[in-house]
Amino acid sequence: MWDDFDKDDEWDDEEEFDPKSMRDQIFSHPLMKKGNEIVSLTHALVGSLDEARKELYGGMMMEDATVICAKFAGAEGVNDYVLKMENATIMKVHARHLNSMTYQLAMEETHAEEHLNLLRELIAEFKVLFVEWVKGFDSTERYDDGWGLFID
Repeated sequence: MWDDFDKDDEWDDEEEFDPKSMRDQIFSHPLMKKGNEIVSLTHALVGSLDEARKELYGGMMMEDATVICAKFAGAEGVNDYVLKMENATIMKVHARHLNSMTYQLAMEETHAEEHLNLLRELIAEFKVLFVEWVKGFDSTERYDDGWGLFID
């Protein structure tokens, strides 16, 4: 039964998947680097909140920051346009929410405005890189997942 499995040379023609190379490629990408800067600064801002606000806002803010990086890694790991766009959309939503949280914190005067502006500026820089990254998606590499999004 399994003897004929060794005779199947179909897999020999494909490139060998190298997870370390893929990981290095993802983590060296400018968008991932900027995302990690956002995570670090968000962590610092959340760490300086009082306990009540940390409980109220901290989890959401850290989730927003970390999901941005996780979804980037997920998008870079596939060729499918639909999955890339899905991950990109989630990244955008979380980046916008994190940005809006800086205004909530400003209204509550939890941080000096210049500290909140640092995060806003990082998100603005991320947005520029993000727009260029999305332009590079190959829309011919799309597989309909049945949900009807990002299909012409």
